Amino acid sequence: MRIHFIAIGGSAMHNLAIALHKKGYQVTGSDDVIFEPSSSRLAKHGILPAQMGWNENNITADLDAVILGMHALTDNPELLKAQELGVKIYSYPEYIYEQTRNKLRVVIGGSHGKTTITSMILHVLNYCNKDFDYLVGAQLAGFDTMVKVTESAPVIIIEGDEYLASPIDRRPKFHLYKANIAVISGIAWDHINVFPTYQDYITQFEIFIGTIQADGTLIYCSADKDLTSIVQQSSAQIKKIGYEIPQHEVNKGITYLLPDRTELKVFGDHNLMNLNAARLVCNELGIENDTFNLAISSFTGASKRLELLNSSGETNVYKDFAHSPSKLKATIDAVKAQFTTRKLVACIELHTFSSLNKNFLAQYAHTMNKADLAIVYIDEKTFVHKKLEPFTKYDVQVAFNNDDLLFFDNSASLQAYLSDINFYQTNLLLMSSGNFGGLDLAKLARELNILS
Repeated sequence: MRIHFIAIGGSAMHNLAIALHKKGYQVTGSDDVIFEPSSSRLAKHGILPAQMGWNENNITADLDAVILGMHALTDNPELLKAQELGVKIYSYPEYIYEQTRNKLRVVIGGSHGKTTITSMILHVLNYCNKDFDYLVGAQLAGFDTMVKVTESAPVIIIEGDEYLASPIDRRPKFHLYKANIAVISGIAWDHINVFPTYQDYITQFEIFIGTIQADGTLIYCSADKDLTSIVQQSSAQIKKIGYEIPQHEVNKGITYLLPDRTELKVFGDHNLMNLNAARLVCNELGIENDTFNLAISSFTGASKRLELLNSSGETNVYKDFAHSPSKLKATIDAVKAQFTTRKLVACIELHTFSSLNKNFLAQYAHTMNKADLAIVYIDEKTFVHKKLEPFTKYDVQVAFNNDDLLFFDNSASLQAYLSDINFYQTNLLLMSSGNFGGLDLAKLARELNILS
């Protein structure tokens, strides 16, 4: 098989390219820029493009398929050439389905928790020495790549997000996988550049439920009222299993699953909810609760999800991917509930298109209320880059409904402010899908002022 990737440098794209290369396919690709770690990984397998840029000569009639990434534009010369020659063009979710038609497909959907639920399932399957393929949205400890597609594995675990499949396929990715077992972790409006109203967004999950294969299974968060309503109204001929937070206790900063008091390395109601979803998926795959508990006790968390940067006495510094309102609130609530005697300084970088939209900003109301000190950071260059009107401190305070909230748009000023705080018996939570204007967060965490 000869496969060419247009925009091969994307996180999912380069991982799929490597997976197909390992499978014995002849893989080529192109991109206008490729960052690390994609560049090194592609080079390691001999499939890094020799030159950056697009070249229509890369597209020939003898290609079996072209896989098109979201980074490409609709007037991309290689895409136009492929269309002219009639070469079959796939988005990467379409091609994942083509590769897994004969497998049991488990698709993890929802506005939050997808990566963690997927990671938990992979961890348990690995512990049980199961043969499985996977597609996950973050690099996981113990896994070389984010995509594995083989001939032998009978099942694939797919993190299925609701963003668009490709520049020429405006369907959400998770509609294309045709799940046998599906999870919906909850619904919280996001991606307003594609789904301008909450109803538009909800509709995508209604459609997703309709794509679950006949006699399949839907595992859903029954604590989410809107989601529960959608599930109950669905006429899909599938098994529906709701889940909530499992019984547990927190003692001296450690969470235990009850009744067996299984000690966990993760914490927070949102992670316990994710754990229950993963457990139900594993039950459907033939793994009993006792085995699941043994396996999950060694799960340390998904990458960038409540990642512990430093711990000193009664001060922990966490880095988290939280950026949407629901993720922000859940992460702050988790840290406060786990460390009830410590103060919390919570800092979020608003970075995504949705979070920088004034019409969406009000969705953040009250999300930081449990933090003892709430800080919002927006890189001043981000507004210029995205051609958006900058927010003022007043705009942010009104939207978050928090007059005490601090606002920074300069990373050096933010670093200087944090460096002046005494973090004795105080945790620091740094949340972003960006990089805080290039701050070295690990160095910041090590050098905090902690004076008793």
